[in-house]
Amino acid sequence: MNVLILGSGGREHALAWKIVQSPKLKNLFIAPGNAGTASCGTNVNISAINFEEVRNFCIENQVNMIIVGPEAPLVEGIWDYFKEHLPGCKVIGASKKGALLEGSKDFAKEFMKRHNIPTANYQTFSIENIEDGISFLKTQNPPYVLKADGLAAGKGVIICDSLEKAVTVLNEMICDAKFGDASKKVVIEEFLEGIELSVFIITDGHSYKILPSAKDYKRIGEGDTGLNTGGMGSISPVPFANEAFMSKVEHRIIKPTIEGLVKEGLPYQGFIFFGLMNKQGNPFLIEYNVRMGDPEAESVIPRIKADLLQVFEATANGSLHEIRIETDQRFCAAIMLVSKGYPGAYEKGKMIYNHENIDDSIIFHAGSKIDKDNTIVTNGGRVMAISSFGSDMDEALNISYQNAAIIDFEGKYYRKDLGKDLKKYSDHLESN
Repeated sequence: MNVLILGSGGREHALAWKIVQSPKLKNLFIAPGNAGTASCGTNVNISAINFEEVRNFCIENQVNMIIVGPEAPLVEGIWDYFKEHLPGCKVIGASKKGALLEGSKDFAKEFMKRHNIPTANYQTFSIENIEDGISFLKTQNPPYVLKADGLAAGKGVIICDSLEKAVTVLNEMICDAKFGDASKKVVIEEFLEGIELSVFIITDGHSYKILPSAKDYKRIGEGDTGLNTGGMGSISPVPFANEAFMSKVEHRIIKPTIEGLVKEGLPYQGFIFFGLMNKQGNPFLIEYNVRMGDPEAESVIPRIKADLLQVFEATANGSLHEIRIETDQRFCAAIMLVSKGYPGAYEKGKMIYNHENIDDSIIFHAGSKIDKDNTIVTNGGRVMAISSFGSDMDEALNISYQNAAIIDFEGKYYRKDLGKDLKKYSDHLESN
């Protein structure tokens, strides 16, 4: 089978790393890929949102399947485009209508409401009723959560500690187009107190398989301080996501979601990412994403023991219920190394040292490239993830941190406190 992965980050390297292990694979292409994916297949310089260009490449190279990493091509309708223009090439991902679960926060919240899925209370506002939005903020307790309705490159959620700041941000988002068209509408929702986790499934639109859970870390600073990032690392599994908790997740959130997709006629053949809050032992859905998470992929995918290409094939042909997905019971911890200045302005082109000397971790490249001298240099804010197995969370983290210290590039930064919140939460549960 000839396969094309769309994307350039750590998630796409993790997918490529896993898929290349499949005996079903003939040729693997990654567009545009990075320095890490180049060791798994062939990087190709085509745009993931230029569907005609992608289609022409697939015809020329007899590609049988496209695996979509990022959300933008799905929201733009790549699944629908190929179903119409090249049906022999299967796309792993949501249809354009299905992708509204991530493409519109307002649509997602309304979908949750229609299907009785537990979530935070909310209201949506635009320029026409912004004064009502300010009035609604005054009825809420701090902190205040404001979300751009559309895609905003992971930066569209702002949490404000004061009413004054929330009103200012609401005006910036709607009136000043802080996130462009993405914030023409803004969802204001209740702040849920608890601890977050990510749960993933893959679905053929009718049946589904639950994949390993993960905890990711979004803030740049230790103690979850500072600006939001694309993710500073992840740990899988989540210790508190035990059988009892996951049973609640499945029956209250996953099953109603799949039943809702079927009922509303929203075709879906790919990953669904459930961003959850554990509030006093009960799961609440914060948001949907219509793709595998990143950096969660870097700790989740290594734990999947099944042939992932076989899983994708069953997803595309509607026979996912026949597939068994086994999970490695060990912990996996992924530590993200980032460029100085990230998530603000940062420099590129810094040479990366010692990555080839690591043999007890998996290195997943994100913002890297091979330069003209055939050396690997930084090419993004998030540069690479160091993923390691351990018999428990501490062992996995220790190995990743040891190797994070060895790999080097100018301006390297990484958080050194991953997992501490999970330990604190576990200790709190034990003491109660």
